[in-house]
Amino acid sequence: MNFLMIRQSSRRISQTFSRTYAIAHNAPWLTRPSVPFRIAQTRTLTASRSRPASSLNSPSLATVDPAQAEATSLLETGTKLLEDGDIEGALAKYQRSVQIHRTASGLFNLGVTHYHLKQFDKAIECWTNAIELDPTSADAHTNLASAYIMSPPCRPQLALQHLQIAASLAPDDGEIAFNLAAVLESCGQLDAALVQYKRSLERNIDRAEQNIRNVSAKILGQRLREASKTQVAGDNEQK
Repeated sequence: MNFLMIRQSSRRISQTFSRTYAIAHNAPWLTRPSVPFRIAQTRTLTASRSRPASSLNSPSLATVDPAQAEATSLLETGTKLLEDGDIEGALAKYQRSVQIHRTASGLFNLGVTHYHLKQFDKAIECWTNAIELDPTSADAHTNLASAYIMSPPCRPQLALQHLQIAASLAPDDGEIAFNLAAVLESCGQLDAALVQYKRSLERNIDRAEQNIRNVSAKILGQRLREASKTQVAGDNEQK
């Protein structure tokens, strides 16, 4: 599978307090590379997909110091701007938010805006820092994998490493399994890719069915070629 067929999965964008927004899996990674991020809104940390970027326990406004409150307000404003398509405006708000109060959510969202702007190295830096603050964020690991695929030079082994972590953190997430399968297939690890495509299909990622057929055919062809080589080698030994 060509990496151009891989859909970037810069996925969830989160805010603190009363509202949480999530960027789901429509970003540039496993099919439809031109489709923009889809922003889904949820009041809890359980959107229709897996957990958001970082699951923060939101303290009441009464217990938040002024700097933290300002940072949170900037984070919310940035998300509204991103929803409206003002990526540069969102970037400025997220940068200011992180400067005032550094959080995993702020860094995650900042990474998303850099990714939108194709500033992949900066996105990698933001998501790496977000993971340092919240290493259990499957979405941050998935986004980081996407950035490693898209940034020149392409770094599939690093992408694979973070997708494997993401899959271990969110084993029921079919999209992560699909993304992992695509990278495994691109790296020539067909048997492992087949396992992950089947896992994604079991988790209602219907497009995986075609990938399962394709990879199964590749594996069969590979084994037939290996059997043919073995047969030829055996015939030569007998001569």
